[in-house]
Order: sequence, then C-alpha cells, then structure tokens
Amino acid sequence: MSEQNGQEQVLEKPESQLKEIWYSLCRNKGALIALGIIVFLIFVAIFRDFLMPYDPNYSDMGKAFQRPNSEHWFGTDQLGRDIFSRIIYGTRISLSVGLIAVTFALTVGTVLGSIAGYFGGKVDTVIMRCMDMMLAVPSILLAITFMAALGKGIDKAIIAIGLVSIPEYARIVRGSILSIKESDYVQAAKVIGNNDMTIIFKHILPNVLSSLIVRATLGISTAVLDTAALGFLGLGVQPPIAEWGDMLGRARGFIFSAPYTLIFPGMAISLTVLAFNMLGDGLRDALDPKSRNK
Repeated sequence: MSEQNGQEQVLEKPESQLKEIWYSLCRNKGALIALGIIVFLIFVAIFRDFLMPYDPNYSDMGKAFQRPNSEHWFGTDQLGRDIFSRIIYGTRISLSVGLIAVTFALTVGTVLGSIAGYFGGKVDTVIMRCMDMMLAVPSILLAITFMAALGKGIDKAIIAIGLVSIPEYARIVRGSILSIKESDYVQAAKVIGNNDMTIIFKHILPNVLSSLIVRATLGISTAVLDTAALGFLGLGVQPPIAEWGDMLGRARGFIFSAPYTLIFPGMAISLTVLAFNMLGDGLRDALDPKSRNK
C-alpha cells in the first residue's frame, strides 16, 4: 500500500506543478493578455487564406494611396495593394521565421553549451571563444554579414537569424551545467554507469529547461524584429511577397503623404514583439518557485 501511495504522489506531482505554473501565469494579467495576442496571431497565420479580403499581391494603380475606408480597412499602398491583406499574409512569415530560427538556434546552442560545460578544458575554451566572438558583434550586423554571404531570401534569413542567436543559448546551458555538474545526483548517475550523453540529456538538461523556455520566448520576439529589419533593408523576403519589414522599407518615402502605409505594418511588428516579451517575462515569474510562492 505504501509503495502504491508513493507512486500516486509521484504521478500527481508533475500535474500539480503544471497547475501551479498555469495559475501563476493566469495571475499575471500582462502575460495573459500577451498569450491571447499570440494565440490570435497564430490563428491568423494558420487561416490567413480565409481571412484576407483581397489577394495581397494584386495591384490596381487606380486605387493607389487610398486612405483607410470601408473597402480597404488599412488603406492601399503605392501600387494599389490592400494593406490589411498584406499584413495578414505577413503574419505567417514573421511567426514562421521566428519559430524556425529559434528552434534551430536552441538546438545547436544547447548541444554546444552542453559539450562545453560538461567536458570543459580545451573543448570549452574553443567553443566559448567562438561564441564570444559572435557576441562581440551586434546581432543585426552579424545577420547582415551572413545574408551578404548567403544571399537574399527568406530561407537565408532563417539561417542568418538562427546562427546569430546560437551564442545566447550556448552560454545559458554552459553556465547551468557548470553550476550543477558536480551535484550529488550527477555523481551518483556516473557511479551507476550512465554514459555522458545520458547524464547530460536525462539528468542535467531538464534542470535548465525553464531558463531555455523563457529565453526562447524572448528570442522569438528578437527573431521577428530581426526579420523585419532584414526585410526593411531589402535582404529578407523578396517582392512581391508581403512581409512587415519589407512593407515598411518600401513605404518609408511616403511617411508624410501616406503615413498609414507605415503605421499599420509598424503596429503589427510592435504588437508581436511586445506580446512575446510580456509572455517571456510572465513565464520567467511563473517558472520561478520563489515567485510562485509569493
């Protein structure tokens, strides 16, 4: 009976922890609003083909620079294209680039940080000095450098943004592993014969997961912003595909004559970045036991 009760407690513990995290997140109104915005953006990205009132690439010069009205809610651009439809279309691109780039950076950074922190020595020195050199250059400048080498295009933008984000995750993982690799449970895992990979991925990395989740959430906002910056410079998505940064870049000459051509894409970028930042802050508090117990 005692063994059965113990098993029930073990099974109930993760569920109770998840509930505590969720309740803590729900108490943070800012994070909850941010989560709602992100869910809405994901919905728009998935069902964009059904939500767009017009073809985002359809050009009608006779309707160029129409102000927001009942027919075109956000107005039209210099080529007579519906801005509202183009913003909806660009939602999937921005979110996709952010998610894919962060997933790539998180995977590579976790592997490199684990190797550097666990094995140490020359391996640690070589890996972390490479990471330090990348961190010494502003991420957007480094991304532009990679784009210059790789060429223009959304696939190249994903690679460039992913590469410049790797050092952040590598440093987080390495620092966490250095602080816990001498712990008693890690030493016990070595004594019973677990190999290094099992120890890293089964016993050490789960303790780093909360920090990585928070950083990845914040990293998506940075990736969205970098995507918009590359698009603004003409290095990201190429015309006629609609992307928020590219829309800003092509409308910057009309800031006084047609400000709405910049306002709405800019609001889309700002809202998305703000939502992910607020959710990241909320997750940081929710995943911290000290904050949950307050």
